Order: sequence, then structure tokens, then C-alpha cells
Amino acid sequence: MAQPKKRVAVIYGSRSVEHDVSIITAQQVMAALDKNKYDVTPIYITRKGSWYTHPSLFTGSPTTDIQYHNKLIEVDYSDSAIALPPDPQIHGLLSPAITGLLGRTKVLPIDVAVPVVHGTYGEDGTLQGVLEMADIPYVGSGVVGSAVGMDKIMTKAVLQAHGIAAVAFTWFTRREWEQHPAAVLERVQREVGLPAFVKPANLGSSIGISKATNTEQLRDAIEVAQSYDSRILVERAVEQVMEINCAVMGNYEPFASVCEQPVSWNEFLNFDDKYLQSGDMSGMKGAQRRIPAPISDDLTRQIQTMAVTAFRAMGCFGLARVDFLVDQRDNTVYLNEFNTTPGSFSFYLWSASGLRPVEVMDRLLELALEAHAEKRKTTFVYKSSVLDSSVLALGSGKSGLKK
Repeated sequence: MAQPKKRVAVIYGSRSVEHDVSIITAQQVMAALDKNKYDVTPIYITRKGSWYTHPSLFTGSPTTDIQYHNKLIEVDYSDSAIALPPDPQIHGLLSPAITGLLGRTKVLPIDVAVPVVHGTYGEDGTLQGVLEMADIPYVGSGVVGSAVGMDKIMTKAVLQAHGIAAVAFTWFTRREWEQHPAAVLERVQREVGLPAFVKPANLGSSIGISKATNTEQLRDAIEVAQSYDSRILVERAVEQVMEINCAVMGNYEPFASVCEQPVSWNEFLNFDDKYLQSGDMSGMKGAQRRIPAPISDDLTRQIQTMAVTAFRAMGCFGLARVDFLVDQRDNTVYLNEFNTTPGSFSFYLWSASGLRPVEVMDRLLELALEAHAEKRKTTFVYKSSVLDSSVLALGSGKSGLKK
């Protein structure tokens, strides 16, 4: 007897500066889901935060799909509006989200969700929190791993605690910069020096990142970064550096993919390098890259080991892409950034490792269900008599509670 298809919801878009990249990744993810095994429900979140679903969201070619989304962004498709209530008894979507006096709301059940929201309100643990409350299994890291991986400052703290090398850095808040700019500039140059990279603490796709080689450039770079986040990270720029990335997959026994070397005309991969260089809509695959990376076997193993160690230390699940910097003068390896929802789900790295995109998605959905089953072993309810005794005490004018 044939197994019923899993009902898979792919969630993408949202209130993020990486909104458009999320749409591209969602295309690739949905194309990689085996339609013989899964009934796919696309869930598109607009730039304003409204949730929609519609069977025609992905029906044509990549070009026409993108054109459809461009129209959808501007129009209120209220008949397709949905909501994901954080109620474990519902375990699905409400459609439509709001009904009139005579309307009826239907429940669209979900077996497993695939969050494909890059950046804020998705990759940062917020969407994962809603799915946790709704008791819906989902692909990727949980609230903690997602939040830590998204926050570059917290990532540095975890790396330091586990002895994983990272470049010298400092950080400060937008308020500090607004109130004491001269002191911030002095501290950055004293603790990190120039040249340096200035980054918003919580963003991806190289948005808001600038390199500064003098004080004036540093001031301008901070102004850019602080417009994207309230906390700013400044890292020492490693000279003669080579960027090497690899992906990680798994829950309790994670493993790493082959390594790649992104190739760019710039000193670091900016947004255009990552997504627009090839002129197509293939996402991260559009950037020029060398796979496998032209490095020694020993260095490859070192980077893969560091990636897996960091993945476990940060409490990650499912998948991630880990970006490294290699100082070519002495082959010192620094973990640079962590991506718990990588562009294109790093299909290109897994393909080079022998896994087709359809196999990657099968495995990720299995990992999502495995992680969810493990959570269900945990006790979440504990019934005590504290409320009974408190009510009795309140009736006599005493709280009955000790602080």
C-alpha cells in the first residue's frame, strides 16, 4: 500500500532585506522536492509581513515566477491570505486568515515546514519559534542555533568559548555611535586597527558590509552598517586571504561537504557577486567558484572538522554553510560566518559531494522529523499543587509564595 504524501509547507519572502534572495532559494527548494512523495504548499510572506498561499505561486518558468511575485508584492490578494496560529491543536494553516460573518475558515494541515526566509524574521529564530509553538516539524536549526548563527557577535562568543579561531573584532551599539562617535572610532582603531570590515550584526548576503582603510572610510562604513542593525561588528581585515566555504548536514552526527573557493574581482563577495554576476536566477550558484577548492587534503580536513565542531557547538540542526578565511601567508584558518539558511540550500556543494538536490531535500525532511521526534521525548507539562495552595493563601490574605 502506497504511503500518503507528506504535506510540506515552504515558507519564504518576509520582512527582510534578503527578501528577493529568499524567493530564488524557494524556487530551487520547491523544484527539488519530489512531487511523488510530497504535496507542496508555498507560503509567501510579503515585505509587509502578510502571509499568502496560492497553487499558482510556482507554475511557470523561473522568469515568469519572479514576475508573478513582483506583482504579488504590490497587490493585496486577500482571498489567498492565510495565518499560522501558534496552537499545537491546529497543527496547520488557517485559510483564509480572516472571514466575514458568513465565512468559514479551513485548516490546511502541515506535516513538515521548510523555512526559506533569509535574514530577519526567518533565519534569526523568530519563525522557528512560531513553528515550535505550533508543534510543526521544520527543516533546519531551532530557535537557539538560528539566533546565534544569525548574530555575528554571538557567533564570535561561541567560537571563542570553544577555541575556534576567529579574526580580531570589536562591537558597539547604534546608540553608542550616535552619542560618542569619536570614542567609538578611537576604540575600533585601538582594538582592531585598519584595514577592517564593518558589518551589521544580524544580516546576510553581504548587505551593509564595507571595508575601511582609513578613518573617513571607517566613519562612512559605520553609517551604512548602523542603518541595517542596532549592533555593529568591526573585524580586522586579514591580508592575503582566501575564502573557503563548506556545508554541513545532520542532527546528531553531522558531516561536511566538499570545500569551495568563491572567486570574485572584489576583496570580498558582495551581494552582486553572489547573486547577479552570472546574469541568471540560479542563486549562489551564479557566483564564480572552484569546487573542490584548490587546497591541500590536510587543510580541507581541518576546515571540514572546524565546520562540524562549530555546527555542534552552536546547537545547529539540519543544514548550514560555514564560511572560512585562510591567511595564505601561514595557512591560519579563521571561521568567518555561519549561515543556518544558506542561499540555494548549498545544493551546488552537495551536488559536488555526490548528493542530488532531490536527495538533499529528502534527507533534510527526514532530519526535521527526527529532531521533532526527539523533542517529543521531553516533558513539557508538570502539574503541581502550587496554584491550589496559593489560592487558599490569597483567601486568607497571604500570598503563600516564597521568592
